[in-house]
Amino acid sequence: MWLIAKIAQLALALSFFAGLAFAAPEKAAPEKHPGMRLLAKEAAQGDAKREADYLALLEKAVYQQSIIDAISRPAEGKAWKDYRPIFLTQARIDAGVAFWREHAAEIRYAQKKYQVPASYIVAIIGVETFYGRNVGKYRVLDALTTLGLYYPPRQAFFAGELTQFLRFSEVDTIKLDPEKTLGSYAGAMGLGQFIPTSYLKFSADGDGDGLVDLWGSQADATASVARYFNLHGWTLGAPVIVRAEVRADAKAVADTGVLPQTTVAALAKLGYVSKVKVPGETPASLLVFEGPDGPEHYISFQNFYVITRYNRSPLYALAVHQLSVELDRAHKAARKAERKAVARH
Repeated sequence: MWLIAKIAQLALALSFFAGLAFAAPEKAAPEKHPGMRLLAKEAAQGDAKREADYLALLEKAVYQQSIIDAISRPAEGKAWKDYRPIFLTQARIDAGVAFWREHAAEIRYAQKKYQVPASYIVAIIGVETFYGRNVGKYRVLDALTTLGLYYPPRQAFFAGELTQFLRFSEVDTIKLDPEKTLGSYAGAMGLGQFIPTSYLKFSADGDGDGLVDLWGSQADATASVARYFNLHGWTLGAPVIVRAEVRADAKAVADTGVLPQTTVAALAKLGYVSKVKVPGETPASLLVFEGPDGPEHYISFQNFYVITRYNRSPLYALAVHQLSVELDRAHKAARKAERKAVARH
């Protein structure tokens, strides 16, 4: 009997442990978006309430295939001959002059405080949103969730931007509804199209009300663009980019990139001469664009590089520069005509 009892006890124990070994592990509830729990946890940095709030907000995000489609075919993929006509139009120039004149005081303040020409401030807003007419149709929450959790080519970057956007609720100077905020397909916001990191680092309270509103306050929007340029190294009065005269004996030189790595004098020795007088020791780059009549050669400088910190595309920076030149010319003409009209009366 003793042996039988021991065998029964052993069988019972084995059956218990077998049950443990083969019991199905408890499955975690599926995530609405892949990786959202980890992102919320890391963004909250140990704060349980914040983590819960972030998760609740991410649950409301909606994946948008059209965002993936849009980022896969950016305008910057075009040739210069096709890119330029998008932004250098009479309608955009006229609207820019009107915007400049309507918000002259705010723009003048931004120019003086941050030492950035008014024409470039206006040009950035003109290229980005047509002076506030096209600030974006996507919820920023949807755009950043889609790109930060579903777009492998730049997932790390946009996951970081999504994290910063989630943290907006803890910033005293930013008051917006994260469920209703609209922006571009890449999550850029306001008249100057600031991504969340730029909003936090470079935006400015231009009207002194203690808030930074890049949609409703032209003072904030223009000051923020100017501050962005200033903090990235803009030098007032320094050259930006000039068309190069290509001598007949010019040596074949590849595009050297936007960061100035040579000098004006060195480029002249290679047969590429600035059409504007610039000291020979000035750091410069040689850029080549595909124009309607063939290659267009330009000598660019540090200020041009600063524009590319706003958007990395040289096409974008050249469009901003050329629009700035046209805006400045048209704005001066409008003021001159106005003074003549006043004098006649």
